[in-house]
Amino acid sequence: MKILIACEFSGIVRDAFMKRGHDVLSCDLLPTESEMGKYHYQGDCRDLIGKEHFDMMIAFPPCTHLAVSGARWFKYKAKEQKEAIAFFMYLVNAPIEKIALENPIGIMSTKYRKPDQIIQPWMFGHGETKATCLWLKNLPILKPTHIVSGRYPRVHLEPPCADRWKKRSITYQGFANAMANQWG
Repeated sequence: MKILIACEFSGIVRDAFMKRGHDVLSCDLLPTESEMGKYHYQGDCRDLIGKEHFDMMIAFPPCTHLAVSGARWFKYKAKEQKEAIAFFMYLVNAPIEKIALENPIGIMSTKYRKPDQIIQPWMFGHGETKATCLWLKNLPILKPTHIVSGRYPRVHLEPPCADRWKKRSITYQGFANAMANQWG
């Protein structure tokens, strides 16, 4: 299967699908942090969607202007939020048969529709909390793979630093493996 992993710099999801034999390309405005750099397009995913054939896309659109965690700033960033919603909807409507969009709890539940599923890292082997919404097109709900104890909000408690946003956006390996095993 040919798969696009949109808005992913870490390579975690891409590499999980590659290990299962898929033809996978990650894409992000940032360079990849993975050693598999030749399978990463640094640029806008809109450069690829509709111009190349993909059987599936898993997208992680930026949540800065969509997540409820930033709601107190929404009134100051109406233009940015409108652009973020338009980008999310562009991904939802991409001409790709199977699509999964990931984002935290936020305004897309009202601007678009409620997510098909809300998952937590502790459902996939990580003893942490981070409610993550999935909007799915022609893909099944993910089944938990390894429920663990511990409910530490590591991501929420990430200390302030210049790349806090980047650290908070990295996909958990257990989540990536579940996607690759169940959707690949």
